[in-house]
Amino acid sequence: MSAHESEQLGVPGWFGEVLQRELRPWVQLSNAQIGQLYVHYKLLERWNEKMNLTSLKPGVELVVRHYCESLFFGAHFPGAARAASIVDIGSGAGFPGVPIAVLRPDCQVTLVESNQRKSVFLREASRHLANVSVVAERAEEVKPSFGWAVSRAVNPRDLLVSIRRLARSVGMLLGESNYATLESFNSIAWSKPIRLPWGDRRLCVFGVSRETDQNVPRET
Repeated sequence: MSAHESEQLGVPGWFGEVLQRELRPWVQLSNAQIGQLYVHYKLLERWNEKMNLTSLKPGVELVVRHYCESLFFGAHFPGAARAASIVDIGSGAGFPGVPIAVLRPDCQVTLVESNQRKSVFLREASRHLANVSVVAERAEEVKPSFGWAVSRAVNPRDLLVSIRRLARSVGMLLGESNYATLESFNSIAWSKPIRLPWGDRRLCVFGVSRETDQNVPRET
């Protein structure tokens, strides 16, 4: 999307340009998708003035850290995840779930957030996305009915203790320092980690219950 096209759709040119520049090798977004992401961005900017949704100020760093990371993660989902049901545990401000839902309209995405105020924000920020629903519960209270469980910026141990109850497959965005934690969960067969390209020592990791390890996702 050019700066002129963005502005015609009510999206400032810099927003689409950052997404395209940072994600060009992996993700191609339509004008409509960039517009959907900007709707979320503007609401995040507005609501963050009254509640702590992110510590980052509006601008390029926020777009790269939250939106680009989540879209990169979504772009590397295994092929078997097509048309999957995905639950985002501890969704917070909607990452990675909202960008994944925009990128992957074939998937049904459930955002789980126990903080009531944040869950209200998530409902408001996802009204325009038909494939998103919000559940204001703790992970252990959510009924197991998903193909995949994903998480970002959540302690891996907190998620993995209940992962096999929620879904057979898992995807995580985490720092290198937390990667060793995954190796202690022998019930999950992990794929080779995929390093995020922004130099902050963060990884995408996908895995599947050993009961179905013939479907272990591989790096794409």
